[in-house]
Amino acid sequence: MKSQITNALSDFFFEYETPRQVLVRNRRVGVVCRLIQLGVLAYIIGWVFIYEKGYQSTDTAVSSVFTKMKGVGYTNVDGDERVWDVADYVFPPQGDSSFVVMTNYIITEGQSMGKCPELKGKHNCSSDADCEGGRLKRQMTGVCRNETKTCEVLAWCPVEDDNIIPDPPLLMSAENYTLFIKNSVTFPLFGVTRSNLVEGIDAAYISKCLHSPDKAPLCPIFKLGDIVKLSGFNFETIARVGGAIGIVVDWTCNFDVDVKHCKPKYNFHGLYGNPAETDKARASVGYNFRYAKHYLEDKIQKRTLLKVFGIRIDIIVQSLARKFDIIPTLTAIGSGVGIFGVATVVCDLVLLYLLPKREFYKNMKFKYTDTQAQQDSESLGLDTSVYYALEANARQVQGTDQSNEPDSEAGSTETEK
Repeated sequence: MKSQITNALSDFFFEYETPRQVLVRNRRVGVVCRLIQLGVLAYIIGWVFIYEKGYQSTDTAVSSVFTKMKGVGYTNVDGDERVWDVADYVFPPQGDSSFVVMTNYIITEGQSMGKCPELKGKHNCSSDADCEGGRLKRQMTGVCRNETKTCEVLAWCPVEDDNIIPDPPLLMSAENYTLFIKNSVTFPLFGVTRSNLVEGIDAAYISKCLHSPDKAPLCPIFKLGDIVKLSGFNFETIARVGGAIGIVVDWTCNFDVDVKHCKPKYNFHGLYGNPAETDKARASVGYNFRYAKHYLEDKIQKRTLLKVFGIRIDIIVQSLARKFDIIPTLTAIGSGVGIFGVATVVCDLVLLYLLPKREFYKNMKFKYTDTQAQQDSESLGLDTSVYYALEANARQVQGTDQSNEPDSEAGSTETEK
């Protein structure tokens, strides 16, 4: 055991390996090697440099979004005419990147805190025993109201009736509302700041343009009906029960060319709604929320409750900027050169383990030296290189003799037939 450890340590510290180049004349191995090298070269040029832009460094942007809706809506419900402006139909009103445009609603006016019967068909009762407190969602008083045969509740009265959703939507005029998007991005790595109001987009142009993917792709003013259409939805359907739409502002820029070519692209995606008109079979459809306006009347606090159905719009900014950088370029080249070694590994495996004359190739590829050979050369008074040359000639003569045998694999070259 001790001698084995000593030999292992001796081999580790006192042996040195150096590559030996062997020229193998074999068509099959040569073709395999060149095909692998061509594949690696195609990968480096096509994928790493052309497709993945491996010679460029990348950066993502820090962005901000400002929005502004414009347009006036008009409703006439049972002779009650009303005009709706931006302050009425946009939630929240601060111009955020995520907001809701009201397209339909159920209004319950003049509510005040008190006791009143539930809606017919809800919490039906025949006696006070059917209205025990805490059994249902609302706070019940334990009284059964004979006029409606429903339980009495403590709530904002009269109770909201949202069983019937207006159809067609009350604010179909929302289709003509316009949305203005102002977006600025900064790429800190490259020190570049851009706005979607690019060169040529001035006040005069904005005052008359309307976004169109084909005719005016850079116009930052969008018609709500066009947004819904481009996202794949039907306006009347989504306006009735609500939904969600995503507007993606895409900044994909190459700063190896002039910065003015860095321009945004707008994409529209239906996130939630009714594009195939199959949502009626689902448990929950659309998008809605409740909003209350409180006021005092004869020193009594009252409110107007609105159940709002609307289109939620989320503006999403995605960005990727690229520019030439020597460091990723050298890294890509270095990794590519390293991958070229795959050809050598594969061809060595073929030569040393698969071909019929693998033993011959092993003898040609690997050469072993030891101290005994050095001692023999010194005892003969010869230089070590001369001793190895004589030994090689002797082996060649021996190989020539063996080549005359039918099963011999010796020889300096291989000739394919």
